Amino acid sequence: MEETTKSGARGSVEEPDKLHGYPSVPGAVDEVAYVVDHEAERRLCRRFDFRLLPILATMCECDMTLPADCTTQLGFVERTVIDDGYADLFNALDKGNLGNAKTDHMTEDLHFQPNQYNLLLSIFFVPFVIFAPPIAMIGKRLSPARVLPILMFSFGCFTLLSAAAQNFSGLFALRWFLGMSEAAFFPLVIYYLTTFYRRGELARRLAVFYAAANIANAFSGLIAFGVFQLKGSSIPNWRYLFIIEGGVTVIFAIFAFFTLPRSAAEARFLSEEEKALAFHRIQVDSSAVVNEIFRFREALAIFKHPTAYVFLLIEICLGVPLQGVALFMPQIIARLGYPTVKTNLYTVAPNVTGAVMLLVLAFCSDYTRLRSPFIVLGFLFTFTGFIIYASINDVQKQIHVAYFATFMMTWGTSAPSVLLSTWYNNNIAHEGRRVLLTSIGVPLANLMGLVSSNVFLEKDAPKYMRALITVSAFGATGACLAGLLGLYMWFDNKRRDRREGVRLRARDIPTERMRNGPSSEEFRWFL
Repeated sequence: MEETTKSGARGSVEEPDKLHGYPSVPGAVDEVAYVVDHEAERRLCRRFDFRLLPILATMCECDMTLPADCTTQLGFVERTVIDDGYADLFNALDKGNLGNAKTDHMTEDLHFQPNQYNLLLSIFFVPFVIFAPPIAMIGKRLSPARVLPILMFSFGCFTLLSAAAQNFSGLFALRWFLGMSEAAFFPLVIYYLTTFYRRGELARRLAVFYAAANIANAFSGLIAFGVFQLKGSSIPNWRYLFIIEGGVTVIFAIFAFFTLPRSAAEARFLSEEEKALAFHRIQVDSSAVVNEIFRFREALAIFKHPTAYVFLLIEICLGVPLQGVALFMPQIIARLGYPTVKTNLYTVAPNVTGAVMLLVLAFCSDYTRLRSPFIVLGFLFTFTGFIIYASINDVQKQIHVAYFATFMMTWGTSAPSVLLSTWYNNNIAHEGRRVLLTSIGVPLANLMGLVSSNVFLEKDAPKYMRALITVSAFGATGACLAGLLGLYMWFDNKRRDRREGVRLRARDIPTERMRNGPSSEEFRWFL
């Protein structure tokens, strides 16, 4: 919690900064320190928490084929046992309906040829990556509160239509449109939350959102189990699965369309005083211009800053361990020698602790107002877990150490993804640039599932040494990049302080003055 003066303002021009002993900068704090009632802020945040997060988490749950950055963020993926017992390439991306439908003989009913099922899974990724930026830009222009339900309604309809598919070609076309409709879903969720919460409040909200959505996803298998118990149906049960899931999605999308507020200013559950406070909070500590009109040329300016490319490189390094753990944890644990049922059971504890570690690191990150150290820590957890696991030659003699290593793998895959998205959103005051970078970074991390799926090869079972080394290398590189970028930001802040003769933190500067990013003299990095 930020320190307040007797007037309730953030900081003080007259009093020195109690933490650093530096005087505040005249003019820098004056513009933001007019009336901040922190108890009112806490009440406002609680209202947002109860009105926004449950709806968004449910939307994520209804999206049964949402990309891995959301639905497999904590590794709570339902790993369906298919014909040869091996996890399909994108089963974690498609965990709710397509994988379960396959177990109910969908591929036989539609007369699939060899490898067509894998092609069906793979085609989803092409539109998912291509259409994320343009759809996210449209979402920024028209408001995520309207575009998110429309996207949800679209993939609900395509899921419903999947129940009527009669052959591979029809289902293939529907998978393409599913990829389009889901492409910008999660980037828009991140951007939408940045319009309600301060920078220092965002990480834990995203973490809670991830955790709630993924814990809910753990129950999706129960739906499939129940549907597949139906007897005497005139149509295959897998078609009912698509009908139920698609129908629920469409209904909830309509509810969300009329429930989600376009902005705090249009939130019917807020009083006029709360709307004014919400606008002020975001203006001084999130967006330079609240509800700024999207201009593509201005948004492209984000790529004038080298840090944008470093963020994208970190997303690439993040995607490989994230997808490797989410997709192949059963294969990793299978090396311990447990039977199939126990193998899946033994994936639960590491994933649960991964969820807990995500919350711990996210809350600590918000409390300390630091991102890079906790991102590095997450990467190091995963790196250490994979190295320990790879170094064990006889797992039966060191089975407890090997199993503990799988816990460390999950500790370090969830938090870096949440905190990385939060980190670059914290450092971009321009709303258009923020949504553009997010719409590229999130799909890029998901795309790295192609790397993970091509290094965990059956011929390398059960140790998967080549895969363990590859994933470890990406984790180590991600830790180095995040650490070096954090150090650069720290040194750059120091350099700017020396040049101006004052010591400032990012929260001391109104975001209005940081609209142009690092090119602004008063800009300070959110570390």
